[in-house]
Amino acid sequence: MALRMGQLRLRRYPIGPGMILVWVLGALGLSVAVYRWFVGLDSTTALTDGRGWGIWISFDMMSGIGLAAGAFTVAAVVYIFNLKEFYPIVRPTILTGFISYILAALTLLVDLGFPQRIWHLLIYWNIHSPLFEIGWCVMLYTAVLAMEFSPVVFDALGWKVPLKIIRRITIVLIVAGVTLSTLHQSTLGTMLTILPHRIHPLWYSGLLPVYFYLTAIAAGLGMTVFESFLSARAYGIKFNLNLLSRLAKIIPYVLGTYFVLRMGELFITGNYMYLLKGGWPAAMFIAEILGGVLYPLFCFIDPKTRENLDGIVWASVFVMGGLILNRINTTLSFFSGDFYLPAWSELAVSIGLTCLGFIMFDAAVRFLPMFPEPKPEVTKSL
Repeated sequence: MALRMGQLRLRRYPIGPGMILVWVLGALGLSVAVYRWFVGLDSTTALTDGRGWGIWISFDMMSGIGLAAGAFTVAAVVYIFNLKEFYPIVRPTILTGFISYILAALTLLVDLGFPQRIWHLLIYWNIHSPLFEIGWCVMLYTAVLAMEFSPVVFDALGWKVPLKIIRRITIVLIVAGVTLSTLHQSTLGTMLTILPHRIHPLWYSGLLPVYFYLTAIAAGLGMTVFESFLSARAYGIKFNLNLLSRLAKIIPYVLGTYFVLRMGELFITGNYMYLLKGGWPAAMFIAEILGGVLYPLFCFIDPKTRENLDGIVWASVFVMGGLILNRINTTLSFFSGDFYLPAWSELAVSIGLTCLGFIMFDAAVRFLPMFPEPKPEVTKSL
């Protein structure tokens, strides 16, 4: 059933205790973020001059943007490669990407020492800095995602003229989105190549741009599967296993390429010696490769596992976890500098922003036509 509000429709999905908890945690986290804006970083974080970034960058920014890569991948599959059978998952996937980039922008506003100066990027150009490219690409790609998602809003509102305009430039938007996303997904790795003295040798590489790009594609597709699963559970939407299984066929090729490059470089450079030394770096590296690369790789290769609900969902969770672990290992756990343990307020903000993403997605599903409407059953009158 749906309650009409103008030309929008409020879809009556149940609100469970889990969603209520999400609202509470989201409100708490955002309250702490507002408090941080008033009192500054020193009073609300464990950051120091020797540890300039923490969990907000490693988890919320680095991992969040990587998990959002499904948006440009699925859009390219549907609109550039013309595989229209994947169209049913385009809207929620683009929405997931759009929300991820909004959260990334909010993370920056929390993390910057002077968040009110974020607009300086527009007028003070430092073309020699990777952050300049990242900032502009993220800003432009967020705008592109907003335009890619706008047909859903225009359709719900019945605005035919802007809907027609956006549909005419859809291919242009998709190409722009793929280009921009490719640039900044890889440039996140490029930024780290200037820090060989800070990053542990097991994770530092001149190929970090390639590694960041490949892992983002694999984890982004895994995120698409996982988001579809959560939507099916929360809203009673059919989980299209056959469709997502065909999409997941791409993941083993990406993970396989990443694994060969990563292991090959490790032995060519001689950095495999750090594995023989043991310790936490070696243990975390092995956990990352086994759990985040090889396990999901073999799961997605196997048709039986890929076409099984539990199998494809758990494989997706592991490939997503592999990306998160990689970003945290690279830029946090084994990043040299002062000792750093996130303050409770930092964790609260990270959890709150994540919950805000769930709230935004839930609101979109309730008010906008995010999923194909179920066809009414035709009954014969007696």
